[in-house]
Amino acid sequence: MTKFFSIKLLTILFMILLIPLMVSCKDNGLIKVKVAEVAHSIFYAPQYIALTEGYFEEVGLEIELFNANGADKVTSSLLSGDMDIGLQGPEPTIYLYNQDSENYLVNFAQLTKKDGSFIMSRVPMDNFTIADLVGKSILGGRAGGVPEMTLEYVIKQAGYTLKQNSYEADVNVRTDVQFAAMAGSFIAGEGDFTTLFEPSCTELELGGYGYVVASVGELSGEIPYTAYSTTIDFYNNHKDILEKFVKAIYKGQLFVKEHSDLEVARVLQKTFTDIPLENLEIIVGRYRKIDAWCTTPYFDKSGFEKLMDVMELADELEKRAKYEDLVKNDIANLVINS
Repeated sequence: MTKFFSIKLLTILFMILLIPLMVSCKDNGLIKVKVAEVAHSIFYAPQYIALTEGYFEEVGLEIELFNANGADKVTSSLLSGDMDIGLQGPEPTIYLYNQDSENYLVNFAQLTKKDGSFIMSRVPMDNFTIADLVGKSILGGRAGGVPEMTLEYVIKQAGYTLKQNSYEADVNVRTDVQFAAMAGSFIAGEGDFTTLFEPSCTELELGGYGYVVASVGELSGEIPYTAYSTTIDFYNNHKDILEKFVKAIYKGQLFVKEHSDLEVARVLQKTFTDIPLENLEIIVGRYRKIDAWCTTPYFDKSGFEKLMDVMELADELEKRAKYEDLVKNDIANLVINS
């Protein structure tokens, strides 16, 4: 009896100690969602607004955000089940679908609608045109990546030819410098021009290393540059979670739309603590000027078709995919109209 009583007493004490943990878990009640982003960039401002302003918690989600550093890694993390949602360009979803993969990826919310890169020159150029690239070299990023393909699109639409890593055409687009090394390589003297994202552009300008002369996104027009994707299995089985997620993102999009550059910058500084507020304000204004951010999560068909035009022109797409198969707007429409 004594042994039984001791065990019973220990069990009761253990349950008493466990109660605070159980209550804490119950009071929290948040669903954990793992999200892989292709890069950690101010370009994705509405997402960080939603994170820092507590919009995900409002709908019952706890977001674990991971920087995958590349669309290939985002895609693989989704397919392996390590991540639930990915933020990347829609092009990997097209490539994967064309491989006749059963567990393919679908896009359910769009975040940006313009290329977020800028063309930088070594000298100020007030009236830059694509003609200024003729006979020059420009660091364009990874061959087959959307930044490089969109740059190709802009050059070819202007009537000029290009050849990667060669001067045998009008413009030499260099793809031999890794994306992460482009700013440092340009400062070190590589290339006559380069394409860069923020905050690198502002940092180089303030340091006197280069000057923004054009926006690739402004030159190319609207294109679904980044969107949220997930596996078709996750989409079919967890629409309730995705709806909550899209609600928070939409609220972040509205915040960016309705607030000034400075107000947006102040919230972003909670995430980008190493960037001065005045720099953040410049960057937000630069992206707002080219109308880079979507104001709703709806993914338009015309943008999807144009993305495939860009991919075809770069000889990176063998077969076009059906918009209806890879873009699912039912959740976005529900959230927008609710």
